[in-house]
Amino acid sequence: MYLSKLTLDPRHPQARCDLSNRYDMHRTLVRAFAPDEHSQPARFLWRLEPMLSFASRPVVLVQSGSPAQWSALDAFPGYAQEILGNKPVDLEQLIQAGTRYRFRLHANPTVTREGKRLGLCQEADQLAWLNRQAETRGFNLIACLRSGNERIHARQSKSGQRITVQSVLFEGMLETNEPDGLRLAVRNGLGHGKAWGLGLLSLARMA
Repeated sequence: MYLSKLTLDPRHPQARCDLSNRYDMHRTLVRAFAPDEHSQPARFLWRLEPMLSFASRPVVLVQSGSPAQWSALDAFPGYAQEILGNKPVDLEQLIQAGTRYRFRLHANPTVTREGKRLGLCQEADQLAWLNRQAETRGFNLIACLRSGNERIHARQSKSGQRITVQSVLFEGMLETNEPDGLRLAVRNGLGHGKAWGLGLLSLARMA
């Protein structure tokens, strides 16, 4: 698995466009995972990190199973102020049974009713969703803070279709009980809306 960190220049026209429309951001990032627009891109997950202050630069974290070709962004000179690309992560070594981690997850908690997928807006429902994810994916929640509860609006460039996705930021501490399940959750992400920068589960081992 590989992690890349892109620090964008918010003054760049393409960066401004991408930061205002997550569909456009995904289309830009796809360039690093497909040789051309007709090829199926390799799977990847991404997240626009929370801004700590008005002076902060926008940061995009990208996780992929194969190395990204960030030279593809040379088509937009100045788009990124810094690219820290393709840091290898050994999930077999990182994720061990009984180990505790700090985590961050920007997700789209949903429930399916009468064949329709509905976004969950209430905190209790969102936390219950995350606990269900934990039960089936090999980890226990030790502590969790919910923030950034909002609806993300995006418009597809080709069709013009407007899409709204409920999102929430979870941060806290978890413990592994089934390492293989948690490794799969990290590789594949949690929930829906992955093209809109949701689902990436980030872990940092606690000392």
